[in-house]
Parts: sequence; structure tokens; C-alpha cells
Amino acid sequence: MRRYLAKRLGISLLTIFGIVVVVFFIVRVVPGDAASLRAGPYATAERIQQIADQYGLNDPMAEQFVDYMSGFVQGDLGVSIRTNQPVLTELLDRLPASLELAAYSIVLAILIGVPLGILAASRRGSWVDNIARVLAVVGSSMALFWLGLLLIFFFAFRLGWFPGPIGRLAVGTQPPTSITGLYTVDGLLSGNLSATWEALRYLALPVFTLGFVLAAPILKMVRAAVIESLESDYVRTAKAVGVSKRSILFVDGFRNALIPVVTTIGIVLGFMLGGNIIVEFLFSWPGVGKYAFDAISTRDLESLQGFVIMVGVLYVVLNVVIDIAYALIDPRIRLGKAVAP
Repeated sequence: MRRYLAKRLGISLLTIFGIVVVVFFIVRVVPGDAASLRAGPYATAERIQQIADQYGLNDPMAEQFVDYMSGFVQGDLGVSIRTNQPVLTELLDRLPASLELAAYSIVLAILIGVPLGILAASRRGSWVDNIARVLAVVGSSMALFWLGLLLIFFFAFRLGWFPGPIGRLAVGTQPPTSITGLYTVDGLLSGNLSATWEALRYLALPVFTLGFVLAAPILKMVRAAVIESLESDYVRTAKAVGVSKRSILFVDGFRNALIPVVTTIGIVLGFMLGGNIIVEFLFSWPGVGKYAFDAISTRDLESLQGFVIMVGVLYVVLNVVIDIAYALIDPRIRLGKAVAP
């Protein structure tokens, strides 16, 4: 197991290095002068020259790369032109908001997708299966932006059941004492239950927007994987020797379908790292996705570059976690090859 983890860690470090290299050169080979892009369309020649000198954009590319990598290994992702603050500090300040939104969304997606997928697989062709397939198709084809607008219009503006898209808390509401950066958790840990309730109310609509759409691929994969597992030879043998239907479904069926299901959940989480941009913009959610949108709007290349690198690193870490989950689910994976039957 240690050898397996060491191998995965080495591959992950190389992947992160590759991400940084690719992002660095893409930013610097975009059409147009890099200093002019950072300065904006109305900048004077003096301002453009000042930015070029500040960021070393007139230096040879190799020297720029060495300077950037030396800063990267020390946790320096540059300084935002828009706010004049360190990019890493701003990203870390906003990361808890995105993680809180992503955590609740993936939990909701799993709670919808996994039970419905198992139920649909166990009752193929029934009305339950038909409803599950319709939900999967609707969820897969529905745009996040459109669904979010519908939820805001009906449940926030027309019915008033939930607050409007103004962030994590109402304007003027004091956030709970910062412990983890997750308002719902910090409210519980600090005994501020009113803040927890308020945070949950503001989370409801963006979480349902993401959770409903992301439940679709999980539902489809769970259904397909469980059906394939239930049609295998070992399940037929279990039925022949009188094993109960419940045990066949959950032990032989779902448990042996966990690998593709975990893979799908990992893909969904990876999509959420970038897909959050749309939802965070729509609900004015102060996370890293909204930060990236603001960076794109203002041509803040340093901030956008830092966002892409952070998402890449998080995605690599996520893949390592998934690989560890594979090894825990199927011990043969730790050996790097399947055990001969």
C-alpha cells in the first residue's frame, strides 16, 4: 500500500508541475501584448510600461518562468491587478465558500442519484425505473444557468420562501466566529444557531441547482453498474442457493458496482470545481468561481492564472483520494494488477 501511495504521489507532483508549466505559457502566448491585456483597453503607454516592468514581462521567457516557479514553490501566485492583493490569499479566503457549496451539493446529488439508481436497477421497466430515467435525462440536459434562474424567480421572488441571490448571508448579518470558514459548521461550533439557519437558507437554492443537475450522471451510472452486476454469474449463483433479494441487491449488486460509481462521483466533483463559476455568479456567491468570473471580466490574468492552477491542484488531489478509495474497495488495485482467478 505504501508503494502504491508513493507512486501515486510522485505522479501527482509531476502532474501539478505540468499544469503550472502549461498555464504559465498559455497566459504568455495569448494574442496581444501581455502588459496591454493586464492594463486594460484604456491604459496609457506609461501605465502599460509600468505594468510590464512590475511583472517582468519584458524579461526573457526563460527568466520569467524561473521567477514564477521560484515564487510558486513558496506559495506565491502573484498579485491581483484588480485588488492589488496576493492572489493566493484571496483564493484561500474564498475557498471555504466554494467548498461549503460543493459539499452540500454533492451530498444532495448522492442522496438523489444513488437510491434512485439502485431502485431503478432493481425494478427495471417499472414506473419507478421510468421516472428515474426521465429525471436523469432532464438533469443531464438542463443548463445550470436556466435552472438557477427558474429557482430564483419562483422560490425567491414570487413565493419568498428563500432569500434572493445576494451571497452567503443577508446584508448586515454578522458571520459566525471563523473556525473552518464554513458558515453552517462555524455556527454550530460557536453555538450561533441563528447564523447556521441563515446560512442554510442562503445555501438552499444554489445547492439544489447544482445537486439536481449533478445527480443525473450519478443516477445513470448507479443504475447501469448495478444492472450489470445483477446480471453477472455470481449473482445468479447467489439466487440459486437462496440468498435473500436484499442481500443480493446491496452486497452482491451495489457493492460490486462501487468502482464505476466512485469514478462518476469523482468526475462530478471535478466538474463542480469549474462548474461552480456559473452558479456562484448567478447567486453572487463569494467563492473562487465568482473570483474567476470577476478576473475574466476585468482581464486580471494573474488572478485567473492562480484560479486555474488552484483548480488543477485540487483536481489532482481529488484523483489521489479517488485512487485511495479504489484501493480500499478492491485490494487487487493496491498490487497494480488484478489477482488471477
